[in-house]
Amino acid sequence: MASGNPSVHPYGLDPDTIDRPVFTAKIRPHQSLSRLGFRVVMTGCCAVSLVVSIWAWRMGFWPVAGFFGLDMLAIYAALKVSFRRGRSFEEVMISQIEILLARVSHRGERREWRFNPLWTKIETVEDDEYGLQRLTLVSRRQQALVARDAGPDERARIAQGLSAALAQVKKGY
Repeated sequence: MASGNPSVHPYGLDPDTIDRPVFTAKIRPHQSLSRLGFRVVMTGCCAVSLVVSIWAWRMGFWPVAGFFGLDMLAIYAALKVSFRRGRSFEEVMISQIEILLARVSHRGERREWRFNPLWTKIETVEDDEYGLQRLTLVSRRQQALVARDAGPDERARIAQGLSAALAQVKKGY
């Protein structure tokens, strides 16, 4: 039995801080178009479509106007779907006792993976030309892809943070 302060763990870990996060990250997919950008793009496309449609109508090619209308509808729908998908995110949290990876879809559906940090390793797939292509947490027979919607540079930064946090957690034991 260790003598001294009974609230301090014999190996130096404070029991009150054992479940505090060592590393947290919220990963969102990249969206290059803001709401204002969406309005500008749609206004520009509609203006061009309108001008060309009027010109085509006057030249006698009246079906062109209908097809331009369908094109504008398709662009609007694609951008709306992109914005909706942009609401999805991933949360990664590493504490002394667990690794939590939560993936929340654009519909609000949540899926979680929990790993023991002592048995977990990080696997990466890198390409010389394109950078880090795949980042996976692997523990025993369970594996989960991390930062799947992030770009290679952001994925590399997340891999660095995860590696440092895992090393810190494993060093504590």
